[in-house]
Amino acid sequence: MSTPAIQWYPGHIAKAEQQLKRHLDKVDLIIEVRDARIPLSTGHPHLNRWIHGKHHLLVINRRDMVTPAAWEAWEQWFKAQGQRTVWCDAKSGTGVKQVQQAAIRAGNQLNERRRNRGMRPRPVRALTLGFPNVGKSALINRLVKKKVVASARRAGVTRTLRWVRLGQDLDLLDAPGVLPPRLDDQRAALHLALCDDIGQAAYDGELVAQAFLRLLLGLKSREGAGVVLSILEERYGTPVAGRTADPAFWLEATAERHTSGDKARMAQRLLDDFRRSLLGSIALELPEKVVS
Repeated sequence: MSTPAIQWYPGHIAKAEQQLKRHLDKVDLIIEVRDARIPLSTGHPHLNRWIHGKHHLLVINRRDMVTPAAWEAWEQWFKAQGQRTVWCDAKSGTGVKQVQQAAIRAGNQLNERRRNRGMRPRPVRALTLGFPNVGKSALINRLVKKKVVASARRAGVTRTLRWVRLGQDLDLLDAPGVLPPRLDDQRAALHLALCDDIGQAAYDGELVAQAFLRLLLGLKSREGAGVVLSILEERYGTPVAGRTADPAFWLEATAERHTSGDKARMAQRLLDDFRRSLLGSIALELPEKVVS
């Protein structure tokens, strides 16, 4: 990757991870939330250590931001790994009921074991876990059916842990987004930057926008990726062909047309448009074998 190394591990995340470790013994269920556009890059390398001996529910959020073909391909891929998934869109509420039902089923299994040991049933304690800005707080607000935790589509909004009661069956712990201290996989780091899952201070917007264009060119022939270059050409008036197929030239030419030559502003506009799905439903990651 041609962009400078992307690293982001602010103090509030380091502090949150320490708090998280202290709460792990108190929870029965880990509800891990990932971003449908980058389901591998939003998987934490320490996850297996944290979920050891606990129920694990993998929720893939923002399913509306990828094509149905990408969604189905990933669902089959995770199934082949022995991992069941629940796909949802916390913003619109689609699939959230299925998330709640899956969490309650996990709680019923827990309480059945408690009864077998002569213990009384109790509400299941679930921790929502995931990278910054994957939609954990939005999911909790949908589950509770009111805004009980702060939520926004940018990294670093949640900074403290908070318990939320969901009926008589489920207690949810909303935790700040967690990241590994070092992003060794720089391709994954780029994906996190593109999806706004790390802070903007971690990267150069112009270089990341150019890397995004290169990524689109590489994905355009992949089934299920959803890349339609004509959408960019129609939106910005700059063809992605010939000299302007080079990302640096494309960004410069498009900046001349839209932002008075300000490439930084044009880069931010391009990234914002992707993040708002104005360039179509695009999956930045696909399994090695896309299932038709």
